[in-house]
Amino acid sequence: MAGGGFTDDGNLKRAHLYEYNITSYFIFACLVAAMGGSLFGYDLGVSGGVTSMDDFLKEFFPKIYRRKQDSLTETDYCKYDNQLLTLFTSSLYFAGLISTVGASYVTRIYGRKGSILVGGISFFFGGVINAASVNILMLIIGRILLGAGIGFGNQAVPLYLSEISPGKHRGAINQLFQLTTCLGILIANAINYATEQLHPWGWRLSLGLATFPATLMFLGGLILPETPNSLVEQGKLEEAKKVLIKVRGTPNIDAEFADLVEASDAARAIKHPFRNLLLKKNRPQLVIGALAIPAFQQLTGMNSILFYAPVFFQTLGFGSSAALFSSLITSGALVIAASISMGLVDKFGRRAFFLEAGTEMFICMIAVAITLALKFGEGEPLPVGVGWFLVCVLFLFVLAYGRSWGPLGWLVPSEIFPLETRSAGQSMVVCTNLLFTALIAQCFLVSLCHLKYGIFLLFAGLIFIMTAFIYFLLPETKQVPIEEVYLLWKDHWFWKRYVEDHDRYGSDRP
Repeated sequence: MAGGGFTDDGNLKRAHLYEYNITSYFIFACLVAAMGGSLFGYDLGVSGGVTSMDDFLKEFFPKIYRRKQDSLTETDYCKYDNQLLTLFTSSLYFAGLISTVGASYVTRIYGRKGSILVGGISFFFGGVINAASVNILMLIIGRILLGAGIGFGNQAVPLYLSEISPGKHRGAINQLFQLTTCLGILIANAINYATEQLHPWGWRLSLGLATFPATLMFLGGLILPETPNSLVEQGKLEEAKKVLIKVRGTPNIDAEFADLVEASDAARAIKHPFRNLLLKKNRPQLVIGALAIPAFQQLTGMNSILFYAPVFFQTLGFGSSAALFSSLITSGALVIAASISMGLVDKFGRRAFFLEAGTEMFICMIAVAITLALKFGEGEPLPVGVGWFLVCVLFLFVLAYGRSWGPLGWLVPSEIFPLETRSAGQSMVVCTNLLFTALIAQCFLVSLCHLKYGIFLLFAGLIFIMTAFIYFLLPETKQVPIEEVYLLWKDHWFWKRYVEDHDRYGSDRP
C-alpha cells in the first residue's frame, strides 16, 4: 500500500487511555498562539501590493516606475524585472532562514512561548523601520527584522499548536496557523487597496500596520501557557501536569503524561538533536518533514502569486487598482480554502487533500501557461475576457493550494518529529521553507521575463512530482497521537527498511 499506516490499534502504547474535553482555556491558548500566522500572512500580502504602488516605486525604484508608465496598458513579461526590487521582498526570508537556527535553541531551552515573544518584538521593530524608511538601506534593515520575527514565529507556533492539541483534533487546531496566515494576507491586500489612494504616503501606512499583529502576538504571548511537552522537556513536571489538566479539561491525564515523560527522558539523552536527525531511524522525518514538504510548498508557485499578485496582474495589463483588487480576490480564496481544510482534514485525512488538490493545481497551471502562450503578446493589451479568465483560474489554483499544501505544509512536519528532535526538526522545516521562499521571491520576476509562460509549465511539472511523492511516501497521520506517530514508519512499505525493528529509543542514538 502506497500510504502505509497502522495495521491495528494495538500498536499504540497508551493512546487509547487519553482523555480530554474542549475547554475555553484550551481555545484561548490556541487562538492566541495562532496569531503568529498573521505576521507571516500580513507580510506575504503587503509586500506585493506595496511594490506595485506608484508612490513607493517613485521614491525607491524610479527606473521601474518610468518603465511601468511607458507601457501602462501593455503586456510585458519583463516590466518588473529588477533584482533590487525582488531583494526588498526576499531579504526578509533570507533573514528568517538564519534566525530560525537561533529560534531552535530558544524553543528547546526556554520553550515555545519564548520564541513567540521574541518573534513579536522583532516583527514590531521591523514594521516601524519600514514605515519610516527614506532609503533602500532602511527598507532592507526593516525587512531583516521582520524576517527574524517570522523565523521565530514560524518555528514555534506550529509546534505549539500541535503539542497542545489532542490527537483527534490536531489537524484542525494546527491549521489555525494557516487560517490566520490567510486572514493576514486578505487584510493586507484590503489595506493595500485602500492605501493605494492615499498619496504619497499610503505605502508607509501599509508597511507600518505590521506593528498591529506583532503587538497582539506579543501581548497574547505574555499570558499564554507553555505546552506540557515543553515543560516536561525543561524538567518542570508539576507545572506540566497542572497545564495538561487545564488544557485537557480533566484530571485523568496519567496515561498521556506518562508518554510525555517517557519521550522527554529520551529527548534529554540527545545532546545533538540536529545530528540525531541524520540517523537512519530518523530518515523518514528528515526527508519528508524537514526537506521535501517545506521545499515543495514553495515550489508549487503559490508564493510567487502571493508575493507578486498585484505586480503580476499589472504585467498582464490590469491597471493599478484593478491589480490590487484581483489580488484581494485571490487572498479571499485562501481564507475560504483554509476554513474548508480545518473542517475536513481530520475526517478525510492529509493524503486525500494533498492528492486531490495537487491534481487540480496541475490542471490550473497548464491552463494559465496555454492561455498566456496563445493570448499574451508583448506590447499588446490583454483582452479583458482573457484577463478575467486568468483571474478565475488563479482563484481555483489558490483555493486548491489553500486546502492542501498551504496548511498541510506546516501541519504534517509539526506532527511527525519525536520530541527529542522536534525543535531541531521544526527549525529545519522553517529553514528549508524560507530558503525556497527567498529563492522563489528573488527569481520569479526574472524567470517570468526569460521563460515567459514556460514558468507556469515548470510549476506544473513540479506539482506533478510532489503529488507523486505524497502518494508513494507519506503515510496518513490523521488522529494519531503526536507521541505515537513514529510507529507509522514501521508499517510503511518504503520507510520500514530505514526504521530498525526496536523501540525508537534504541542503541543508535549518538
